[in-house]
Amino acid sequence: MMEEHKTDRDILAKGLKIMGMSLGCMFLGPTLVYIALTNQEKPLYIPILILAILLCGLAIFLAFKGINTVMDSMFKKK
Repeated sequence: MMEEHKTDRDILAKGLKIMGMSLGCMFLGPTLVYIALTNQEKPLYIPILILAILLCGLAIFLAFKGINTVMDSMFKKK
């Protein structure tokens, strides 16, 4: 007999929160890269550029983690 899979709503909500954080980083990271690269003569150029690159990497990581969590909520056996 086939087992019926149901979506775990708590894990789904957690995955969607992670995806929301990823979306925020997806906008903030490139915006900071643009700001840093247009103000290269300012003293905070390097720290802002480093922060922007870290946020871009965090956006990619959170996107994969969020998608994985959403998939686990739908397809993982308990």
